[in-house]
Amino acid sequence: MSTLEFALVAFVLATGLATAVLRDVLGSIIAFAAYSLGIAVVWVVLQAPDVGLTEAAVGAGVTTVLFLLTIAKTVRPSGERTLERLDLPALGVAVALVAVLATTLGALPPVGGAETPVATSEVTSYYLENAYHEAGVENVVTAVLAAYRGFDTLGEAVVVYAAGVGVLVVFQREVFA
Repeated sequence: MSTLEFALVAFVLATGLATAVLRDVLGSIIAFAAYSLGIAVVWVVLQAPDVGLTEAAVGAGVTTVLFLLTIAKTVRPSGERTLERLDLPALGVAVALVAVLATTLGALPPVGGAETPVATSEVTSYYLENAYHEAGVENVVTAVLAAYRGFDTLGEAVVVYAAGVGVLVVFQREVFA
């Protein structure tokens, strides 16, 4: 694991933990936005920029704005501060689950390795051999995204567009309310 990958994993884990344990709602929202941005960078490092862009737009962008608008409209009664304790059994279950999942990391192939099942699959070979002729484009990645995964790419674009329209509608209601 490179230094960048290790730093990204540490950042994502730290911001995820901060999101869960912070009792200040605004602080938790900011930590969640940082977590989502970290996950978007992870997707880019894993060579999935379309997924990273969607995560950044919807997770770090739109969701954060909607959370912030929600807490701006929510009023906490003055003088009432409750001290919440950390639920240790729930924390133990979460840590155990992460530990069990972490044991599988050694079985994963290296990212971009020539021996990975994706790189040696019949589907990958088919795309590399036929994408140029069937899609009529010069770049195989563009051919896969536009031709073979066209509906998936369209769905991602619709999600990002709908999220943006939703935020604009909320903003317009806020301005004219």
